[in-house]
Amino acid sequence: MIRYFQEDIKFELKQKMQNNRWLKMVAGSEMRRIGAVNIIFCSDDYILDINLKYLQHDYFTDIITFDYCEKDILSGDLFISIDSVRENALYYGTQFTDELDRVMVHGLLHLIGYDDHTEEQKAQMRQKENYYLEMKAAL
Repeated sequence: MIRYFQEDIKFELKQKMQNNRWLKMVAGSEMRRIGAVNIIFCSDDYILDINLKYLQHDYFTDIITFDYCEKDILSGDLFISIDSVRENALYYGTQFTDELDRVMVHGLLHLIGYDDHTEEQKAQMRQKENYYLEMKAAL
């Protein structure tokens, strides 16, 4: 089950059912199933606090993923800064909704087991993101 929450901001994701179908297709394509995935929309300040408190990182980010997966069942919390997603959309010249989709699938890919610490991993992650974003566009 995919559930949506908001902390310290007012934000409502449109077309949740379509989004859930897409994320379940992503999981299925990677031979995984969705368990309990919480997507929490928040502000830059909120995500910075989480970054400091739990990861000891003193910087803003667009997403923090907490992985609670067991075997092939994807479970976790995806904290997404709507402020950073908006800024990134402007910076990269994309639509806000497209950037938000990228960040959501990025978090799901982390739950699946993909990482982005090295340049090679970042390239693989970007390729997967692009593939699954194209899949969503075709729905």
